[in-house]
Amino acid sequence: MANFRPISISLSPNTEKDDIGLALKLISQPLRWKKGENIKKLEDEFKKYFEVKHAISFNSGRSAFLAILESLNLKKDTEVLLQAFTCNAAVNPILWAGFKPSFVDCNEKTFNIDIEDLKRKITPQSKVLMVQHTFGLSAEMEKILEICQKNNIVLIEDCAHSLGATYKGKNVGLFGKAAFFSFSRDKVISSIYGGMAITNDDILAQKFKGFQKEIGCSSNLWIFQQLLHPILMNFLILPSYSFFRIGKILLIIFQWLQILSKAVHWKEKRGQKPSYFPKKMPNALAILALNQFRKLEKFNQHRQEIADFYSRELSNTKYQMPDTGRKEDNIFLRFSIKHRNAHQIIKRAWSNNFLIGDWYTTPIAPHDTKLNKIQYQLGFCPVAEELAKKTLNLPTHINISREEAEKIIDFLKTYAP
Repeated sequence: MANFRPISISLSPNTEKDDIGLALKLISQPLRWKKGENIKKLEDEFKKYFEVKHAISFNSGRSAFLAILESLNLKKDTEVLLQAFTCNAAVNPILWAGFKPSFVDCNEKTFNIDIEDLKRKITPQSKVLMVQHTFGLSAEMEKILEICQKNNIVLIEDCAHSLGATYKGKNVGLFGKAAFFSFSRDKVISSIYGGMAITNDDILAQKFKGFQKEIGCSSNLWIFQQLLHPILMNFLILPSYSFFRIGKILLIIFQWLQILSKAVHWKEKRGQKPSYFPKKMPNALAILALNQFRKLEKFNQHRQEIADFYSRELSNTKYQMPDTGRKEDNIFLRFSIKHRNAHQIIKRAWSNNFLIGDWYTTPIAPHDTKLNKIQYQLGFCPVAEELAKKTLNLPTHINISREEAEKIIDFLKTYAP
C-alpha cells in the first residue's frame, strides 16, 4: 500500500526509522515511562544548546507557558498581549492562569506581530507580552524589546515554531524573561507531546521547578497513547491513508477509542483545560525528544534547503512569498505563502493526495475553536483575519524529498501559474 501514502505536512512529519524503533522498544518497558535519567539529560542538552542557566521540561508547550505565567505573581485579570493568527494552545494558558488575553494584529508580510498595532493595544493593565515566531520566522526583537522596556512589560517568547531560529545571529528564546518550546507532533522536533521552559532568572527558575514538582506526571495510559502514535501512524495509517480513505478512517477510529490522542482536545476549543495538562515531561517522551533534538541541525538545514527551492520556483508566479528578513535566521517550520484562492487550492491539493497545510483558517486555530470562549472578537485583528483566508503552507520536514517538493510545485504552477 506504499503508493497510497500522502505527501503530508503534519501527520507525524519528523519521524524516521530510529524514532519508530525507539517507540517500539519503549512500549515494552513501562518501568521507564514516567521516571528516569533522560528527563534531566534533555534539560541539560537545552541548557548547553542555549547557554542558559535553567531549562525545565513539561509534557507540552502549553504546560511550559502556564508554568511561566503562574510564576510571575501577577494579579488576576492582568492583560497578556499576544498576536492573533495563532493557535488556541497559545491563548489557553493565559485563560487557565486567570489572566486576560489581549490580541494584537499581525504583519501581513511576516506573519508575526505588528509593531504599530502592538503600541496601540498597550494599556495600563498590560503587564506581559508573548511574542510568537510564526512558522519559524523570527520576529523583530529589537523593536519589541524597546517597547517592552519602555512600558515595563515582561517579554516571553513563544518558540513552539522556531527551535533553532535566530534573530540577527542570536537564538530566539534568549531575548525575554523566559521562553517556551513545544515538541508536539508537527513542531520542529517531536516527541508527540512535550515542552520546555528556559530562563536565566534564578528566582523564576525555582518557581518553575516548584510548579513542575506540584503538578505530577502524566498517566501511563496517556504516555502509552503517545508512544503508539509514531508506530501506528507510520506502519498502518499513512501507508493506507488514500486507499479508499482507510488510513484516515483508522485515525478517526483510534482517536475515538482513545487509542491515540488528538493534537487538540475539544475542551481547549472552548478555553477549558484537559486533565492531562499541565504535567511533567515523562521519561519515555524525553527519550524520544532527545533523539530528535540531536538531529536538529540536520532537520533545520533540510527545511531551509526545501524553503529555498520553493522560493525560487514560485518567485515569478501568483503566489506571494513571506518577507523573511535575514534568510539565514529562519528555520521554516513550514513554508507559508499567500494566494487569494488559498482554500480552494488546499482542497484541490488534498484531492490529489498533497496534504498541504491550512495554518491558520481562522484568527485563532483550529477552525472550530469557539472564539468567544477564547475572548477573541471578530474584527479586532483584521489583517490576521484576512491572512486566514489566503494563507497556505508547504511541507519542509525531513521526510519531504526534493522530488516530492517538485511535485508540489508542479501542482501549484498548474493551478495558478
